[in-house]
Amino acid sequence: MSKSIEELKSLTTQIRRDILRMVHAVNSGHPGGSLGCTEYFAALYGRVMNYSLPFTMEGKNEDLFFLSNGHISPVFYSTLARSGFFPVSELATFRKLDSRLQGHPTTHEGLPGVRIASGSLGQGLSVAIGAALAKKMDGDQSLVYTLHGDGELQEGQIWEALMFAAHNKVDNLIATIDYNNRQIDGDVDDVLSLGNLHAKLEAFGWHVMNEKNGNDLEAVISILERAKAESGNGKPIVIILHTEMGQGVDYMMGTHAWHGKAPNDEQLTLGIKQLYLEAPEDY
Repeated sequence: MSKSIEELKSLTTQIRRDILRMVHAVNSGHPGGSLGCTEYFAALYGRVMNYSLPFTMEGKNEDLFFLSNGHISPVFYSTLARSGFFPVSELATFRKLDSRLQGHPTTHEGLPGVRIASGSLGQGLSVAIGAALAKKMDGDQSLVYTLHGDGELQEGQIWEALMFAAHNKVDNLIATIDYNNRQIDGDVDDVLSLGNLHAKLEAFGWHVMNEKNGNDLEAVISILERAKAESGNGKPIVIILHTEMGQGVDYMMGTHAWHGKAPNDEQLTLGIKQLYLEAPEDY
């Protein structure tokens, strides 16, 4: 059932609380990008995407999602748990031995909601294209969604996949790029600039949409709904979503330092205070 805006706003805060607590508990993980993408995940799973429970790997006649930048697994796991894919209590096993919630999503343990292992960057778009083509062959009218980091676009396989999708008119695919301009080694513009990304993607034959405030929940819902409405017109769709790494926790914002660094006890306490909920449902 589609959640209200107020329910989704509470969900985004709860997910952010989960992210901090998960990476703190094991002193390991990637909080920065996870916090920055929370509105996207809440909007996708709470309002936009059509999916069924219990989870099936085939996903026939339902929308599919593929996380390509798998290091932001904390936000993915929290969203899945809060959406009913598996018990919220299982979040406490994040990155522990024999857990289904590995640092990067995997499939061998059968975690509901995860369809591919995505530890290696650059591969998710290729997989999503394959799934989208399979839906076309099956006469399935559902959509395929995928998320990528901006630094991930430095991988050559992404650009091969972009060409392939446009050439084959994979117009049941909606890719989103988390454009926070930060990666593990610094700002994307300093490490390897993407240049005029909008123009490049258009030149590769994609329908390009931009949202300057990817941390505005209603704006994210709006652009995803627009992309959904404009699918099926002969071109794959890509959304450039401008977000802030570490959004919601002030000391994590404005820097790449928290790409893969866990907060200590004091920092966790401070972050949780900033992510206030009147009635939190922490695991």
